[in-house]
Amino acid sequence: MTFDLPLLIITIVLALVSSVSGIAKVSGNPRALSAPRSVGSPDGLSRLAGMLELLAGISIVLGLVLDFLDLIVWGLVTIWIVMIGALFFHFKSGKIKSGFPAFAILTVTTIALTLAMAG
Repeated sequence: MTFDLPLLIITIVLALVSSVSGIAKVSGNPRALSAPRSVGSPDGLSRLAGMLELLAGISIVLGLVLDFLDLIVWGLVTIWIVMIGALFFHFKSGKIKSGFPAFAILTVTTIALTLAMAG
């Protein structure tokens, strides 16, 4: 499996962003948990989402290192699902504008998934 350079860069950036965000939430960092709290997400659910983000980032990196597409796709799908959950809470709380980062990550993840599966 060979990724073209733009897809490789997008995938690495998604893995990095997902891992950093996941570590911050799992560790209970007050700044990382303040945004989910502001839209009504309980801390336990936010920490679970953080664990999934961290596992997704690890899966993507391992998939790239081991040249194993299934791990990369699993990681991207996990990020996609977590971002859908984040958008749900933003819409539910009426704070749609603050959900833009989740929407942007969802969009980039969708593009990466499409390109990875097409290649």
